[in-house]
Formats: sequence, structure tokens, C-alpha cells
Amino acid sequence: MMRRNTRMSVKDMAPRRGGAPDIKYIRAAAITALVGNAVLAALKLAVGIISGSAALLGDGIDSSADVLIAVVTLAVVKIMARPADAEHPWGHARAETVSVAVLSFILFFAGAQLIIGSVTNMLSGAEPKAPGTIAIIAAAVSIAGKLALACSQYALYRRSGSAMIRASAKNMAGDVLISLGVIAGLIISSGTGSALADVIIAAAVGMWVIKTAAGIFLEANQELMDGGAGAEQYRAVFSAVRAVSGAGNPHRAR
Repeated sequence: MMRRNTRMSVKDMAPRRGGAPDIKYIRAAAITALVGNAVLAALKLAVGIISGSAALLGDGIDSSADVLIAVVTLAVVKIMARPADAEHPWGHARAETVSVAVLSFILFFAGAQLIIGSVTNMLSGAEPKAPGTIAIIAAAVSIAGKLALACSQYALYRRSGSAMIRASAKNMAGDVLISLGVIAGLIISSGTGSALADVIIAAAVGMWVIKTAAGIFLEANQELMDGGAGAEQYRAVFSAVRAVSGAGNPHRAR
């Protein structure tokens, strides 16, 4: 009879090179995201203020949130590296999933703040000046930078299997779409001489950030609640049990 309660997450059951997420790859991904997003955030915030582009400012706020995410990731890596102890017999790897859930809230509030600011601008009745060419150039640089960051994060995810890096990679890929929307709004505003398109795009960017945050949170919550394993995961466990002579009745597998 098999009576032991096997605690196993969906990630743990998935094929992965080396088993658990490799700390060095998570650290490398976090440092890359930190440096890259810090440069892009500084560029977009500075140009957004100078040009008066609400959309570019929003994009800069989103990149600033990514910098904060990278800082939190580096802190979590230290927790994950701790060995199992009496209070945490399964180790500290779940710190990764908890951090992903927390980071989703950071993204959510960043997106909400952007929407509130955009709606406030539209309701104020003021007609802000249309951003100039410098804002378009900054948005183009952002697209190139985010593409490079997304590719690097996906490459490190494939090596590590880390949910935290996967969430970061998905966020970076979404940021590319955000920057594309921003540059479209800037071009329209520049061509029409009105900043209305820029403000509307800023609100749309905020909604996209919130959507991304919700998706990341739901995925992390599913693992925290030990859900969504699927029948195949359990079949793999049960088959392994039946392959051992004298073992049987596997149950309460998570």
C-alpha cells in the first residue's frame, strides 16, 4: 500500500533539464531584465516628460514596474537557494510562485494608475500639445530593446524551466505590443496635431498591463492551490508506482 502524501506541482512533473529551476539562470534573467528595463524606463520617462506624451510616459511606468520585478526576483533567488529545513521540508522553491503572484499585483496597480491618469487627462478638457519626433524615436528604441529582452528571457526560460522567467518573458513580449501601440498613437498624434490619440493609447496600454497581470496571477494561483495538473500528470505518477513491486494504491498525489 502506498500511503505517503506526494507533494508535486505541475511544474515539477513537466520535463525539465536538471529537475528544479536553475538558480543561476534565474539570477542571470533578473540582472538582464533589471539593466535593460532601467535603461529603457529612464529613456521613456525622460522623453515622455520632455515631449508631453502620455502614452510614452505610461510605457516608461510599465518598464519601471519591470525594474521593480527584477529587483524582487533577485531577492527571491536567495530564498529559493536555501536548503530544506524543519519548517520547510519541501525546500523554498515555492517562493518563486509566491513572488510571481505578488509581482502580478505590482503590474496591476501600474496599469490601473496609467488608466486613471489617462482618463483624468481626457476629462480635464485641456488639449495637450502633440508629441514630436523625439517621442517616436524613443518608442522605436523601446521596441528594439524589448524584443531583445524578450528573446533573452525566453532563452533563459528554456534552460531553466522557471515560472518566474516565463512570466517575465511573457511580460516582455507584451511590452513589445505596448510599444507598437504607443508608436502608432504618436504617429497619429503627430500627423493630426492632436494628442487625443496619444492619450487613448495610454489608456489602452494600461488595460493591456492589467490583462497581463491577471493572466500571470491566475497561473500562479493555480499552482499555489495545487490545481490544473491534468490527468496525464497523475497517470505518470500511478504508472511509476505500479512499476515498483509491492507498491500500490497511490492517492492524494499533488
